[in-house]
Amino acid sequence: MLISRTPLRISFTGWGSDLPSFYQKFWWAVISTTIDKYVYITIHKAFEDVIRLKYSKTEEVDSVEKIEHKYFKEMLKFYNINDHLEITSISDIPSSGSGLWSSSSFCVWTLHALSVYKWKYISPEELAQQDCIIEMEKCWQPIWKQDQYAAAYWWLNFIKFNTDDTVSVEPIICLPETKKRLSNNLIMLYTWITRSASNILANQNKNMVSDSKKQDIMKEMVKLTYELKKDLENNNLNNFWKLLHENWLLKKEMSGWISNPQIDEWYNRAINAWAEWWKILWAWWWGFLLFYVPKDKQEDVYSELKDLRKVKFNFDNTWSKIIFIN
Repeated sequence: MLISRTPLRISFTGWGSDLPSFYQKFWWAVISTTIDKYVYITIHKAFEDVIRLKYSKTEEVDSVEKIEHKYFKEMLKFYNINDHLEITSISDIPSSGSGLWSSSSFCVWTLHALSVYKWKYISPEELAQQDCIIEMEKCWQPIWKQDQYAAAYWWLNFIKFNTDDTVSVEPIICLPETKKRLSNNLIMLYTWITRSASNILANQNKNMVSDSKKQDIMKEMVKLTYELKKDLENNNLNNFWKLLHENWLLKKEMSGWISNPQIDEWYNRAINAWAEWWKILWAWWWGFLLFYVPKDKQEDVYSELKDLRKVKFNFDNTWSKIIFIN
């Protein structure tokens, strides 16, 4: 049996600038970090002559070609694995449309587990590249590259995507106290709302090709990413709320699908509850609201949005790891 554990990730700025229609014309960047919520992948030799897959449903087939789950199928074919196996995916966070993990994250974690099953070492860069092959080339998904690299690497990173399709991952160097303060000032609430990102990305990628206004918006979002990187490296969190707030406003201009009336209502309730303290921001990953709120104001936020579920978390500085193998 083999069990792997991988931390989930959140991104702060630069959302959407990793779409091919943008990064193939302009450089772009995002900032992301891993958190202490995990996905576990187990691989075990099946007793019966079957391949059994357990995720949101259970599949039991006698050959790889009969697998319905397109990612599982392509990953097993990629590693030329035809063994009778039982593979299970378990997550601390809902998987469907939550935004904290995606098909890209799922592929990275599973590819890592499969590489160990084949007794092969694989680097974060190789993991991200293999994931891009599986999703973009094999499964024809209209997705970005951000999730692959954010999931393959760990901790707090500045990820730059270049016009020649190369990717640079640079750890953000700041004091441990800065990271701790940032982590302590972030709160997360589960909205119970989920949706697929693929439709949004396909629509946005199509619009980006010829829409100069949207390209200008994306350029502004990339600038915010560089500003946030500079502030973090200078151990300055004074503008963190402002940069993410500006990023969110730009994000909403990109597509009418980014928010909805319910999300906007929660936002307005938060703002109106603390009119004297308006330095509150949010970023939305479909299923979750992330607020930057000083410790002494957090209970006020929880009280006002008590219909949402509180999700406690901290930053995590570990990579995808094998926690058991026999």
